[in-house]
Amino acid sequence: MGRAVHQLVLSGYYGFHNSGDEAVLQSILLALEAEAKRAGIAVEPIVLSGDPAWTEKMYGVRAVHRMKPAEVLSAVRKADGLISGGGSLLQDATGKLTIPYYLAILKLAQWLGKPTFIYSQGIGPVGQRAFFGPIRRTFSRCQYVSVRDRESAELLRRMGLTAPVDIVPDPVMGLPLRSAAEDGRLPDSGTALAAGLSGASQELAPVIGVSVRFWNADRSELAAIAEALNRLRRERRVEVRFLPFHLPDDEEASREVVRLMGAEDAPDVRIADGLDHPQAMLAAVGECSLLIGMRLHSLIYAASQHVPVAGISYDPKIDQFLSRLKRTAVASVDRIDAALVARESALLLDSRETWTAASRPLIDALKNEAHRPAERIVDLLVKKG
Repeated sequence: MGRAVHQLVLSGYYGFHNSGDEAVLQSILLALEAEAKRAGIAVEPIVLSGDPAWTEKMYGVRAVHRMKPAEVLSAVRKADGLISGGGSLLQDATGKLTIPYYLAILKLAQWLGKPTFIYSQGIGPVGQRAFFGPIRRTFSRCQYVSVRDRESAELLRRMGLTAPVDIVPDPVMGLPLRSAAEDGRLPDSGTALAAGLSGASQELAPVIGVSVRFWNADRSELAAIAEALNRLRRERRVEVRFLPFHLPDDEEASREVVRLMGAEDAPDVRIADGLDHPQAMLAAVGECSLLIGMRLHSLIYAASQHVPVAGISYDPKIDQFLSRLKRTAVASVDRIDAALVARESALLLDSRETWTAASRPLIDALKNEAHRPAERIVDLLVKKG
């Protein structure tokens, strides 16, 4: 007799080639698979994606276009439940339609009588109080709500949500490195490191991973980061390795920093490519001795691999994650002291073992807790039958 199969629709910012959001999806898929196996059932994911063909090829799961109502309706109608998350889905900083879209997907599932689950979301910022009521009402009808930090839980309470809210780590804290057997099966991963990081494994210099994005209109944040990196290069032998998390924007931002450094032809400065799969990027981050990062998930990748992090904050979510490690950002985008960033980075390079020893208990606890939403969701599916 075969295992019971439960179809689950996954709603999030998937299929946009953003390594952080793709890592969220990969982490959820792997956690659901592991917890379903533990419970003796099978979970069949259906991902709402901006690029369904790419998502299907990358993860070997079924995907439908997130902006085609007929496809979304058909997928949700046939499913046994819907997961919304993770990531920062319910926020209005990136546009007025972001919150209505994700709430509409949840409400559709609830209207069809499907159980809905919130998976380790970061809530906010929500500048328009008119959204408070719709979020509260929609979340109150969910069977399980989990958020990735205390600030998100507190914001939901201020919205008037009285249902239980589970505070859990970001899903990516639980993302494992790929095994040797899997390495050849991952799209592009077999040649990713060779193509993008040729010769890196032979380098004796410590590798400084750098994750940047465009933020300030005058590019002052990138200029300051370029100055900080050049200070480090003048003081010691290092390899600077840019790791673009959101293509193509972060690759362009990385090129801009390299230009500002005057290092277009420098052998100790490179921009990685071929790291489309989240676990390929995770492996590349794990090779670093330090990660200087603006992207949240660059910091999460590094922490999960016990790589010291120097976070540059452009959003409260950066500070909220660092606070879970009992750390603070070395700078914010509105005020970057290049000398301070260089000095703090050098200190982290020189004290990596101390940093790792102090951070390991916190990081390991987060990694152990990262599967809890998947465990709860699977248990609820089993109970529902």
